[in-house]
Amino acid sequence: MMKMKSISASKASLVFFLCQMISALDVPLDLSQPPTITQQSPKDYIVDPRENIVIQCEAKGKPPPSFSWTRNGTHFDIDKDAQVTMKPNSGTLVVNIMNGVKAEAYEGVYQCTARNERGAAISNNIVIRPSRSPLWTKEKLEPNHVREGDSLVLNCRPPVGLPPPIIFWMDNAFQRLPQSERVSQGLNGDLYFSNVQPEDTREDYICYARFNHTQTIQQKQPISVKVFSTKPVTERPPVLLTPTGSTSNKVELRGNVLLLECIAAGLPTPVIRWIKEGGELPANRTFFENFKKTLKIVDVSEADTGNYKCIARNALGSTHHVISVTVKAAPYWITAPRNLVLSPGEDGTLICRANGNPKPSISWLTNGVPIAIAPEDPSRKVDGDTIIFSAVQERSSAVYQCNASNEYGYLLANAFVNVLAEPPRILTPTNKLYQVIADSPALIDCAYFGSPKPEIEWFKGVKGSILRGNEYVFHDNGTLEIPVAQKDSTGTYTCVARNKLGKTQNEVQLEVKDPTVIIKQPEYKVIQRSAQASFECVIKHDPTLMPTVIWLKDNNELPDDERFLVGKDNLTIMNVTDKDDGTYTCIVNTTLDSVSASAVLTVVARPNPPLDLELTGQLERSIELSWVPGEENNSPITNFVIEYEDGLHEPGVWHYQTEVPGSQTTVQLKLSPYVNYSFRVIAVNEIGRSQPSEPSEQYLTKSANPDENPSNVQGIGSEPDNLVITWESLKGFQSNGPGLQYKVSWRQKDVDDEWTSVVVANVSKYIVSGTPTFVPYEIKVQALNDLGYAPEPSEVIGHSGEDLPMVAPGNVQVHVINSTLAKVHWDPVPLKSVRGHLQGYKVYYWKVQSLSRRSKRHVEKKILTFRGNKTFGMLPGLEPYSSYKLNVRVVNGKGEGPASPDKVFKTPEGVPSSPSFLKITNPTLDSLTLEWGSPTHPNGVLTSYILKFQPINNTHELGPLVEIIIPANESSLILKNLNYSTRYKFYFNAQTSVGSGSQITEEAVTIMDEAMASRQVDIATQGWFIGLMCAVALLILILLIVCFIRRNKGGKYPVKEKEDAHADPEIQPMKEDDGTFGEYSDAEDHKPLKKGSRTPSDRTVKKEDSDDSLVDYGEGVNGQFNEDGSFIGQYSGKKEKEPAEGNESSEAPSPVNAMNSFV
Repeated sequence: MMKMKSISASKASLVFFLCQMISALDVPLDLSQPPTITQQSPKDYIVDPRENIVIQCEAKGKPPPSFSWTRNGTHFDIDKDAQVTMKPNSGTLVVNIMNGVKAEAYEGVYQCTARNERGAAISNNIVIRPSRSPLWTKEKLEPNHVREGDSLVLNCRPPVGLPPPIIFWMDNAFQRLPQSERVSQGLNGDLYFSNVQPEDTREDYICYARFNHTQTIQQKQPISVKVFSTKPVTERPPVLLTPTGSTSNKVELRGNVLLLECIAAGLPTPVIRWIKEGGELPANRTFFENFKKTLKIVDVSEADTGNYKCIARNALGSTHHVISVTVKAAPYWITAPRNLVLSPGEDGTLICRANGNPKPSISWLTNGVPIAIAPEDPSRKVDGDTIIFSAVQERSSAVYQCNASNEYGYLLANAFVNVLAEPPRILTPTNKLYQVIADSPALIDCAYFGSPKPEIEWFKGVKGSILRGNEYVFHDNGTLEIPVAQKDSTGTYTCVARNKLGKTQNEVQLEVKDPTVIIKQPEYKVIQRSAQASFECVIKHDPTLMPTVIWLKDNNELPDDERFLVGKDNLTIMNVTDKDDGTYTCIVNTTLDSVSASAVLTVVARPNPPLDLELTGQLERSIELSWVPGEENNSPITNFVIEYEDGLHEPGVWHYQTEVPGSQTTVQLKLSPYVNYSFRVIAVNEIGRSQPSEPSEQYLTKSANPDENPSNVQGIGSEPDNLVITWESLKGFQSNGPGLQYKVSWRQKDVDDEWTSVVVANVSKYIVSGTPTFVPYEIKVQALNDLGYAPEPSEVIGHSGEDLPMVAPGNVQVHVINSTLAKVHWDPVPLKSVRGHLQGYKVYYWKVQSLSRRSKRHVEKKILTFRGNKTFGMLPGLEPYSSYKLNVRVVNGKGEGPASPDKVFKTPEGVPSSPSFLKITNPTLDSLTLEWGSPTHPNGVLTSYILKFQPINNTHELGPLVEIIIPANESSLILKNLNYSTRYKFYFNAQTSVGSGSQITEEAVTIMDEAMASRQVDIATQGWFIGLMCAVALLILILLIVCFIRRNKGGKYPVKEKEDAHADPEIQPMKEDDGTFGEYSDAEDHKPLKKGSRTPSDRTVKKEDSDDSLVDYGEGVNGQFNEDGSFIGQYSGKKEKEPAEGNESSEAPSPVNAMNSFV
């Protein structure tokens, strides 16, 4: 649904080019030339008699021509008529009729002559006629009395005007009379009735004639028509009212519009059909008007000659008429003579060829005089429609007229012969800029003049070669055409014109631009009413061109509505309405091209409500409903929903009746008795449901016995000694008549009793009292109204009221499966003792005490319900090593029966839960203290605790596992003989005789040897150690100075040799691996020191490798010692392995590493 088109400037250029070809032989106005008529009034000139008459005649020439006129074939002396003036430098006449002069006085045939020293040109014969709008003649019009079904023609007969008036029929209120296949206006203005109907009776049939030229309307006297009825109305076969007879003839001129008409009388109204005998009606030029009574063919030609048959047909027969059409032709040009510019001694021809039907005659004039009586010219020779010129001289210049005429008209053409000797001149402006779009034709103009006619050559560039080849087209008028211009076609083009009298040239510029393209076009949209629609139009264009974007709706401007928002590259329509439906076009214009793209917006909405509901075929139990669909709103109707209202029982409440497909507009509806029906219809499409239609008329059905009985009949006692009978009442329309009641019947089942019945009003419940407890009853409920009973109802079984069960379940047994699960058994109670519907059994159980703690707590009873007649059940979620009680009760609809005696059972021991906590305190060099809490749920008698532990080294590897069994009455333990500064992991759990419970884990670390740490600190702070470090530093400084001096002297030394091996010795004084200077390094193995550490105050400890030396962590240590000799700080240097938890261990620095750091 999207269209896109592109229009470049090439079409406009082509039109311009054709115009240039026509005017290529125009003589520049600064050169001598005969007159040329440039403007004149039409041949048949109808003027307004109330205004001045202006008869145009304009011409050009060198010298400027003078003008004269003839009137009715004789000289018209303008100077002798004070009412006539001629415009300055023009031949146009102005006739002043404002001074009481009538325009009729100047009727006639006028001809203008324009003359100079080189010849004379003449205009057409201009026939001047004033327009006329005469009044209707007075006449007495008798009323028309017509029998119903007869035909009638009301004659208009307008006055003869100039030009002929336009006819139409209206009434006294100036309203056009409605026309149809039955009543229509003929081409002659008469009003035709194929058959009259009573509604045609009126007294104001008025024919109006509008004279457009004078803007006046004339009115005929009103015509009265009275139609009288006769029963029955006689039907009639078709009879033609116009044209009469079986055949007729019609002559039309070529190029005009052919109108053929057939109007027929008859009852029923005849239908008209047209055919062309022996051929087809011309496609694209044939139209039917006036309800197919008029055949219209536009732009007729000789090929349309033939027999056209109109056929009028109704149910009683047909008739026809044949119109023989002949197409004649006024003269028309085949080759009109064209101006001829020759140089002295050249040859040439003037050709005048015309056609027509009948064939026109050709006559020649020279300077307005028939050539036969014109002065002789030895250089010319007339040969029918051609004049041949040979070796012309300057005196051969003249204006020749060719006249082609037949009985239907004439053609007159002026063409001059101008003999000149002129060197070439180029009329196109210098450096004129031509701009075209790439891949379109480029037409570069080189308008020229010269006599003899110059030869034209084209060059590209200042020193380019002559252009030749298939990629160029050279036109006779000098235009250079590049059929497919490309970007590299841009440049300077030179046009050279030469003849024997000289040579000239001109340069013009060509620029080839990128085309304008819509890169994102608007797309087809389906939008719901009140929503928002948006169309995109994103463009790409040549940067030197400024585009303008215009949006159109259905090829017209956008509505002047603030809902339409035009953005830079989009169009948005807010709150869309139905009138926004249509085709939207984005047009992008530049000075060189135009592109457009279109997309359709379809506005959809819920359908309009159906119309004209009608009830037909009324029966007691059915009716037919029909309707007319409303507007679909561009979304097809899928189905219709029919609803009804019962105005008798539920006024204002609408109920669903049925639904039908969207293609169906009638439905047969089933009805119930004693209902006052109204119906309405709802249309449904994909968007939603329409508003309901207006209700149909009401239809009340007759009363009848009920068709059905109440549903959902039940008998359930509310008390031990009653039976409550309930049912769902019939709805109002189900009663089928007035006086709706119910007959309620019951009897005890399996007892030989008679039915007990009672008739109750329109209620839905009846209570039977004094019944035995919970016994079955047979029940039935029958509907009845004033007209009788419904069919016999079906029986249902109910029960009188329930009472609480009387007996508790017996023989309750409990089987303990494990420490958390037990199974309970019981014997069922006798059904008679249940005294109601057995719903199941409930088991109540509760924990009395825990056997391990001997402490009672609040008793929380738990209940398990077992549905139906079940005699056992499982008790899950018990606590181990506990004492429980339970009892069982039977349940019916009334409630629970008595409880069975409490049954006691015990659960065996289980495994305990994990200890409540594990805490590690008092770390020393070789010991740790463990404290713990007993399990929250021992689940039996604790027999012992199990402690397992193992060391963890610095690589997170676990050492050997040690297990210790601890008596159950202990709550702490001191572990001795541990390694100092070592991380340990502990696993701790409790156990009963059943087994071990879940364990708790913890980690801790022993502390470092304080004496070793103190010695390390003392060594690091001794004076001899400081002196040694200073001596080493002094030695290094002296070595640096010596190296520097020897380097400047160019001598060889060990460091120099090493420098020779490197690109820049001054920036590499240290080894990358150990940070030592030059060739020197400390090769001594670092000895491990004794370990020691301070355990953090919390219970988190870190894994250490007992084999690791503190030397491994000594490089680059930034740290300090506490007052007690312990080392604190963060390790750096060699990357250590990730500890198990967040804190890192502390170790003493190595003296050797400290020295290295110092250096």
